[in-house]
Amino acid sequence: MPTKRCPHCITHPLEVTHYQGEEIDICRECGGLWFEKNEVNRMIAEINEGPIGDKYETHFGESLGISKLDCPDCNKNLERFHLLEDFHTEIDVCRHCDGSWIEKDQLESVENSPELKASLDKLNQKVSWKTYLFQFLTQMPVEYNLKPKQTPWVTRSLIALNAIIFALYFFNTTAFSTTLELFAMNPSKISQGEHLWSVITCVFLHGSVMHLIGNMYFLYIIGDNLEDVLGHKKFLMWYMVCGLAASFASFIVDPSSAIPSVGASGAIAGLFGMYLMWFRHASLTFMIIIYQKKLSAVWFFVIWLGINIFGMISAPDGVDYGAHIGGFIAGLIIGFALKSKIIEQNPVINLLNQPEAQLRR
Repeated sequence: MPTKRCPHCITHPLEVTHYQGEEIDICRECGGLWFEKNEVNRMIAEINEGPIGDKYETHFGESLGISKLDCPDCNKNLERFHLLEDFHTEIDVCRHCDGSWIEKDQLESVENSPELKASLDKLNQKVSWKTYLFQFLTQMPVEYNLKPKQTPWVTRSLIALNAIIFALYFFNTTAFSTTLELFAMNPSKISQGEHLWSVITCVFLHGSVMHLIGNMYFLYIIGDNLEDVLGHKKFLMWYMVCGLAASFASFIVDPSSAIPSVGASGAIAGLFGMYLMWFRHASLTFMIIIYQKKLSAVWFFVIWLGINIFGMISAPDGVDYGAHIGGFIAGLIIGFALKSKIIEQNPVINLLNQPEAQLRR
């Protein structure tokens, strides 16, 4: 049998090796891999722990024409394709013998192509009359992100806990006043060493029904993805850390203030920071009067941060902007510190943040 040559290096021979249960050919010089007919599909099925349905080549994007590379088996020109319609890494395929040449840096995207395609299909959904009507009536954004792989039990539990606590005190005037007196964060009391526990308890209190609904909605749409990549315990831990950071920031802004501070918004702002660092591929809708537009997570939270900075330096309106900004900064720091680990453990998230991913907004 004649020696197969690397299509990329030309002069270097391909060596037989085993990868994911398949016997394939590898170039030891450039790391490229040659898969003969159906070997790629079997590899993808092995990695994804089950049949992948359609063959991976049925989801190729547009043909990019004849490649400069030759097939190691039949020596005919390979043809170039985008791996997916919305993921523009180039794959070289032989249309005569159905083999595939995959460069070393393309392998991860090919291995994860079924999940990558499903994720891009979800991310690139268009806004509809349903999303428009929802945001027009509620003034809440609609999120476009990956579907979590595990049930977000902590996120759901936090929402339930906040709702239960709110119901226990809000509808009774005496209970409302007593709860705020004992458990809302009052910077002037903290300065005197009193009610130190309130830096935590204030995170679970809300001043109105809309205050509660707004915070819990954002916790619902943001929390599930963060809990998915962090795990239940670490998600809860970092949520509380962000809540503490928000309380600390609120105190620093005005330690003499006697205005009680309540709400989960500071802790949730910390989740915004982490979300921004890890889920830049996500989109959230933004509405300007009656016009709805999908924005990247970056632009959405830049606008949100700008509104909070403006609110803090202008006339106060009862919103604890210092807590929001403090929580957000804490989340950014946590997100930056953990980013490499999160990306390593979640290859699809890494791929979606690459320039090859075509995100339509």
